Amino acid sequence: MNVLNVGEKVFVDNSISNAEFHTHQPYTTQFGNNDEIRIPIPANVSSLPSRSYLYVEGKLLKDDGNPSTTAKFINNGIAYLFSEIRYEVNGVVVDSVTRVGLTSTMKGYLSYNAGESLKLQNAGWFPDSDSTLLDASGNFSACLPLSMLLGVFEDYGKIMLNIKQELVLIRSNTDVNAIISTSAEEKIQVVLQKIYWRVPYIVPSLKADLALSTYVDRDTAIQVAFRSWETHIYPAIPQTNKHTWSIKTSTGLETPRFIILGFQTGRNGDITKDMSKFDSCNIRAVEVYFNSARYLYDTLNVHSTLNHFSSLYEAYADFQRAYYDKTNESLLSPAKFKTIAPVIVIDCSRQEQVAMTDPVVLMLECHSKLMQTLLLIRRLRIYL
Repeated sequence: MNVLNVGEKVFVDNSISNAEFHTHQPYTTQFGNNDEIRIPIPANVSSLPSRSYLYVEGKLLKDDGNPSTTAKFINNGIAYLFSEIRYEVNGVVVDSVTRVGLTSTMKGYLSYNAGESLKLQNAGWFPDSDSTLLDASGNFSACLPLSMLLGVFEDYGKIMLNIKQELVLIRSNTDVNAIISTSAEEKIQVVLQKIYWRVPYIVPSLKADLALSTYVDRDTAIQVAFRSWETHIYPAIPQTNKHTWSIKTSTGLETPRFIILGFQTGRNGDITKDMSKFDSCNIRAVEVYFNSARYLYDTLNVHSTLNHFSSLYEAYADFQRAYYDKTNESLLSPAKFKTIAPVIVIDCSRQEQVAMTDPVVLMLECHSKLMQTLLLIRRLRIYL
């Protein structure tokens, strides 16, 4: 037993002699809608991108240049300013996410606990309260940890050795979905003034540096394991009680391990609606098929008009245990879950073993009283 080990030595970790953040600026200073923003890291440093964050600074104004008194950012609104984010190593895309705001919001409702959510207010994360990012003059700034935007930064916590890295951001074609206003007629613009990538530089001790140099000298392949996130949208579901969606055909390597299903009605492109919230849409049952394998064998027993949400919440509340292998600390209470994010979580992590190159057809079948809505699905894939 450890309590009997009276001769145990004190361990002091001196493997890192210095660690400090360095700011990297993009090639361009133009951050308008649809613009591509590239931020490089030179190849001659040892960096820890998993602890890096994106610094964003700007103004929210009316089209006449004055601050708005009716508009504010929605929850996670800064992420909605970007339609795509990519992480490239030596010019090769390692991980990417489209519809950055929707993707990170859906996963955030499931992943964060109350303490993490409080800290992420600095990133514009306000799941159940009004955003306080703006001052009276419309100024704002936010620091978005890249671990909340890309799976590779959440899962791979090692340093990157002497290799060129680039973060690529694509601005959204409109900023309407990032904000909410009490006035439908008021024209709002988001002016981004600064975007920085702040990355920790790690200086190893002499002993650790000698050990790490063997990987570089021998050109040793390093396994980078992470889980990637992918979003699919069905823009207009037919007015029917049952609908089948053939999402995609992939290989065994890219078979999703978790599926997060959310519905929205009349929110996209409407400045008076909150794009970070989801609707129940009278969904009664959902079935997922990987080829012939079926998930959610039992019915969900969901009925929004009768307040039957307990099965959905049970799956939502168990996500952290299944995905992170930790004790569940759900962010939303059952009452807030119903009004903010009544998403459907489907655990597909237990699957029959198939060859990595075998085709896998992913299909989704929804049953509802009457469906006419926007359907979003988040797939969480595993990359090794």
